[in-house]
Amino acid sequence: MMTFRNLSEEDITLDLATKGKHSALSRIAVKLARKTGLDDRAVLRGIWRRERLGSTAIGRGIAVPHALLRSISSPVASFTRLAPPIDFNSPDSDPVDLVFTLLWPRSEARTFLPALSRLFRMVRAPLIREGLRLAQSPEEVMAILMSEARQVNGIPWRTNATHSVALR
Repeated sequence: MMTFRNLSEEDITLDLATKGKHSALSRIAVKLARKTGLDDRAVLRGIWRRERLGSTAIGRGIAVPHALLRSISSPVASFTRLAPPIDFNSPDSDPVDLVFTLLWPRSEARTFLPALSRLFRMVRAPLIREGLRLAQSPEEVMAILMSEARQVNGIPWRTNATHSVALR
């Protein structure tokens, strides 16, 4: 998936324990700031600016906090699985445990909505969500996210007895 083209295992955090939404977003912002060389307060400000417009939780335990920033030249993404899930003011009232955070160059704003739409289509698949929730390592998360094109082309996911995710 294009949105995750630059994602690496270092951009994946599994089972992050936080005290709530602000704590989660703060910790994610710090990690993204380190990757981009930006000030973590600037990253968090951008994410909160969007969050104040309305929750970025989309339902089914998923949130997609994001910011359009002038100070970056290419998209930056991270994936965080929270444990336990937290209240994110989701439209379905489900607590959030899967957080996809996107920082997007303001100069590339025209490409943002199509990328966001692809992400939403991907996480709509119950087996993708299940795989992300059961993944035991960043490598497994990467396999799920990078194989999204195969999923779209009709090759189903399956899980084995140890809950790792594999393609047929």
